[in-house]
Amino acid sequence: MSAKLAFMAFRLFFALFALLLGFAGAAQAQSLSNDDRAAIRQVIEAQVDAFRCDDGSAAFSYASPTIQGMFGTPEIFMDMVRQGYQPVYRPRAFDFREIVDMHGQPAQVVHVIGPDSRPVTAIYPMRQLPDGTWRIDGCFLQAPDEHQA
Repeated sequence: MSAKLAFMAFRLFFALFALLLGFAGAAQAQSLSNDDRAAIRQVIEAQVDAFRCDDGSAAFSYASPTIQGMFGTPEIFMDMVRQGYQPVYRPRAFDFREIVDMHGQPAQVVHVIGPDSRPVTAIYPMRQLPDGTWRIDGCFLQAPDEHQA
């Protein structure tokens, strides 16, 4: 699968995911331990650090097996990130907010200022692996409401 096609499939998957599932509340997110919350934050920070260093192998290693299976290689994954996720690829500011429940899956909300100085909200669904570690199970970006009175 070409990088452009993989990127389009990734964006479509998460757009449909967001439309179909929405936010289901914070029940599971509230039950996360402080250690889990810290581990989720550390994984996201480590991936963003890898993006800043253009370390595709490290960045890809923080993705869940599902995401790794979608893209196959760190190179294709990094091409997709460079093309469609500039705010998290080269953030100017990265501010962790709440962890919410997204249809039974914890999702970390992050306020991001991208390289173009525009704010976005990045939502990171997270997946806990059988060994207890956390991996990023996607990311989608939401622009702030641009309707102003």
